Amino acid sequence: MNLDDLFMQPQALPTIPKVVQELIQSFNDEDVPIGDITRRISADQVLSARLLRLANSAYYHVSRTVATVDDAVIMLGFINVRTMVIGTGLTGSFKALPGLDLKQFWRHSLHTAVAAKHLARSLAVNAELAFTVGLMHAIGQLVMHAAMPAAMLQLDKTIKTMDPRRVDLEQQRFGYSYIQVGAELARRWKFPPEFSDAIAASGQPLKQPSFNPVAAVVHIAAWRSRADENHLNAEEIEAAWPADVGASIDMSVSAVLKDLPPWAELGAGLEDLIS
Repeated sequence: MNLDDLFMQPQALPTIPKVVQELIQSFNDEDVPIGDITRRISADQVLSARLLRLANSAYYHVSRTVATVDDAVIMLGFINVRTMVIGTGLTGSFKALPGLDLKQFWRHSLHTAVAAKHLARSLAVNAELAFTVGLMHAIGQLVMHAAMPAAMLQLDKTIKTMDPRRVDLEQQRFGYSYIQVGAELARRWKFPPEFSDAIAASGQPLKQPSFNPVAAVVHIAAWRSRADENHLNAEEIEAAWPADVGASIDMSVSAVLKDLPPWAELGAGLEDLIS
């Protein structure tokens, strides 16, 4: 099935909470009504509870307890709160999918997100954008498994989802890969173009009409996370290093391996985002 047919499958597009949709749309609104949105978050007991657990986690190093959504906005800022709520909405929108290890999928996505944010800060690239794109970069895998489970199960028997050759094989078999599907999902969910553009470019950042530094950062972050998911040793990690993409953002494999903290430290407290 082609890309349009894929998204016409009733199970392809998961339902996300109304307040998450509003937060996505807020990217395009310079006069976003923050008070209205915080009230809507507060009214959603599941989202607000997870938000408060995240806000009080080691990741944000708050000086006192964050007791309400308003407190979270005041202490962490609306951008951080928006990122957390959207992340929670995304990770909770897909249920069990045949052939796909959701725990591993979201762990890889979270590790990519926190690594992308860390690397982006060192490069003066938009860190929150890098985090959200990192979290979403592989979400097309979920859409494809939900929309065409039989075809994906057959592919899963040939090549694992964490194999770096997966993108090319999906492209050969279907005419598109999870990268393009994820970018299209971002467009259909009405994320701003910079999100869908970065996801679309993240698979092959150097083969785009114009260079996208966020896509390059996410590509490197996904490589690092995938190396651990595939249990590569030091020699294999270095051999798999995407040197051309690293050079495009003036980053070496030794710098990434040295400067990137362990996952337990880098994403400490964000486990609730994917639980």
